[in-house]
Amino acid sequence: QVQLVESGGGLVQAGGSLRLSCAASGRTFSSYALGWFRQAPGKEREFVAAIKWSGGGTDYADSVKGRFSISRDNVKKTVYLQMNSLKPEDTAVYYCASREIGRQYDVWGQGTQVTVSS
Repeated sequence: QVQLVESGGGLVQAGGSLRLSCAASGRTFSSYALGWFRQAPGKEREFVAAIKWSGGGTDYADSVKGRFSISRDNVKKTVYLQMNSLKPEDTAVYYCASREIGRQYDVWGQGTQVTVSS
């Protein structure tokens, strides 16, 4: 089993930046990709970005393209989400999740709160 721990959330003004980290441990060799998701109060959880451990291929939600950047450090087994030009609508609990190849995301971190004030 893979374990995931997020960090880096906080309160920031609109237009500001934050960097989230997701540290993976355990059976990390089984993890094919790691994704970031977010859930705002009263809304469904939504996909934000994802990256493959091998090759580094990335994918982004349209709402964050050009503002967010996902990267990984294969030695530290850590994935980062650099969030720039933050907007109040980015306020949510951000979760990282891991999936094996050909499978859905099935391992989740505990989440980290991001609050963007206007």
